Amino acid sequence: MRIKRLILSILTIVTIAFISFSLISSVTQPQIQSRLELYQTNLLLHAGEWEPKDLDSKNFNLASDALIGNDSEQAGLIQYKNARYSAQKQLEKQENKLQFLSLEEGITAQTQKLNDDINQLKSLINEFDLNIGILQIQKNKINAARQSWQNLTESETGNQPLGKTAKVLAEIWSTPGKISPNAESLIQQNLDGWFRYHALQELYKLQEREEDLAQLQNQEQEIAAQAVLKLAIVTGVPGMGLVFGVGLLIFLGVQWLIFGKESLLLKNANLPWQVNWDGETILQVFVVGFFLVGQIIVPLGLEIFKSFINLQPAMMGVRVQAGYILSAYILFSLGGLLVLYLSLKSFFPLPEGWFKLNLRGGWFLWGLGGYFLALPMVILISLINQQLWQGQGGSNPILPIALNGQDGLALALFFITASIAAPVFEEVMFRGFLLPSLTKYMPIWGAIIASGFLFAIAHLNISEVLPLAVLGIILGVVYTRSRNLLSSMLLHSLWNSGTLLSLYVLGSGNS
Repeated sequence: MRIKRLILSILTIVTIAFISFSLISSVTQPQIQSRLELYQTNLLLHAGEWEPKDLDSKNFNLASDALIGNDSEQAGLIQYKNARYSAQKQLEKQENKLQFLSLEEGITAQTQKLNDDINQLKSLINEFDLNIGILQIQKNKINAARQSWQNLTESETGNQPLGKTAKVLAEIWSTPGKISPNAESLIQQNLDGWFRYHALQELYKLQEREEDLAQLQNQEQEIAAQAVLKLAIVTGVPGMGLVFGVGLLIFLGVQWLIFGKESLLLKNANLPWQVNWDGETILQVFVVGFFLVGQIIVPLGLEIFKSFINLQPAMMGVRVQAGYILSAYILFSLGGLLVLYLSLKSFFPLPEGWFKLNLRGGWFLWGLGGYFLALPMVILISLINQQLWQGQGGSNPILPIALNGQDGLALALFFITASIAAPVFEEVMFRGFLLPSLTKYMPIWGAIIASGFLFAIAHLNISEVLPLAVLGIILGVVYTRSRNLLSSMLLHSLWNSGTLLSLYVLGSGNS
């Protein structure tokens, strides 16, 4: 027993060190939210071009203002300037880090990575300058647009495709306009979506290509109509859920004031679990099941497997990546559940109420209601969190792949991972085991908060700790009130499914 405790103590220390290092490392990593905001801005710009011919103009204007706003170009300009400012701050931080590194031993892996990050940030800023210039042109800020493009043509990328594209744009919108021989190819290659449309539109006008211009405008109207639908899905549906969630919060608050302990919010609030094991068992499940299996054994085994079949990351298409992520998560889950089973085996049969999965009762309403309650609370914390981290702090690595992977099979695999496998495994571990186990040492409300923060920390991205902690706390409240894991699994699945749907819709509109 002493050897077991010594090993567990060492693993616990290593786990804490690993988690701390991962959270600190995530500080400089970009958030997916920053990209999502730009993707949504691009949809907004497309939607602003929509001119339906069969709608009443007054009603259309009201609906358009509600969904799109009355000045999508100004909103886009603000968003892109904010993104550029954030990228510039990141660039300065990375350049300062590079200056502090010793280069006496030549180029190290760390300096090479910093150089790669710096080059990527510079390229991103240049792309922003191209787009900002076009937005400024649309707002009749001619001199500001020329300055944006001049900075790009005079920089070290002036002879590169982006610099050449900036020069072409400046010539097109000069007085009189000029046309370079390779103008159209540069625009097609280096501009996307709404920005490409407006650049080509101005080019075709200068070239007096009426037929091509009409075709381009018809294509944009089709894209704009799709963008309106996508915006309705991404913003309208959650917006309605947000309103319903606020109403539900008010209702539950009033009911609590009237009925007190008999209210829905306090149902089963102080009903304890019988916990027959101690803190050592709790540590064993999470240190061995989550850390040892999830962070060492499974990743190491998969790396050996990839080396054996000579599978390189560059060879992995989005379907292969999605399948790989699902396989890794299933192996991780099975390992964690096996450790949980072996840790609790000596306590079988478990007392009544543990790991309850009951298809009867009001679990569906608890899960659905919890989802609507989570919307306003998590969104509010996320808005505060974005101001705190300014686009930094890391994100779940699945999200960028799902955002860019516009493939039906890949999306189905991501759905199985995020909306089925993750809710089942994480709810069994965090709400089914951890939360009730903690009630041996603290009141139920304390266990809900503690398990919620541990759930957030386990995702290893510092910018996600607060929003995920709030979600984890709501999951804990739903589970303790319903006493049915199906309710928290449903809430968890709905939340992840909503995130995946938004990623897919936003990704499909970024072209």
